[in-house]
Amino acid sequence: MLELKNIKKSYDSVTVLKNIDLTISDGEIVSILGPSGCGKTTLLNLILGLTDADSGKIIFDGQDITNVPMEKRGFNIVFQDYALFPNLNVMQNITYGLKNTPNISTQEEVNELIELLGLKPHLNKKIDQLSGGQKQRVALARTMVMKPKILLLDEPLSALDGVIKESIKEKIKQIARDYHLTTIIVTHDPEEALTLSDKVLIVNDGSISQYGAPEEIITTPQNAFIKEFILNQLEIKRNNIFALFHQEIMAQAV
Repeated sequence: MLELKNIKKSYDSVTVLKNIDLTISDGEIVSILGPSGCGKTTLLNLILGLTDADSGKIIFDGQDITNVPMEKRGFNIVFQDYALFPNLNVMQNITYGLKNTPNISTQEEVNELIELLGLKPHLNKKIDQLSGGQKQRVALARTMVMKPKILLLDEPLSALDGVIKESIKEKIKQIARDYHLTTIIVTHDPEEALTLSDKVLIVNDGSISQYGAPEEIITTPQNAFIKEFILNQLEIKRNNIFALFHQEIMAQAV
């Protein structure tokens, strides 16, 4: 279990996070959702250990890890830009971290992960030969072979569209389920958060607006901001999808 207790964070006298209290159970998928600048990435960085809180505590499995450095927390992140090594092929990227800690995953476990993510046909390819969805799966595999205690994902679907996005969503769900892995996702997209997560944490102006299951967020939004943010964003997405569909129909008619 991961607990954040009264976390506060400021940069240059500007308060970014205010009195954050949060509990995430083992194996849950939790999305941190909110508009740009709301503090969600700072919250992710605090959990990872990339930055320190001004005050408050971070507790993991009953131990205070507030001042534990990032490399000793055992968490791992997949960045938005994947951060893959272009000079290495897919297999070399996946196993890169095992050079320094070779006993974390066996070859059999690596192979199982490769099969799970559908990467076997691509192992000898260079990174620039891959699609966006394939790069995302390589980044997931590279992280998973290190057996993180918590998996952190920064906007994992932002560069993906359509069927590829849905495929990656299903892979993330399957990984969390099969490995009983606590997974925390930062996203600005309500649809992603509501369809991918067990719980959604909505952040606005550095504070928690609501934290609950997707159905709770939809049926009982706790304030006007949540209603406006969720409904407006979903409406914009629906309108964009309809516009694209209309353009395709018109093009076929011509």
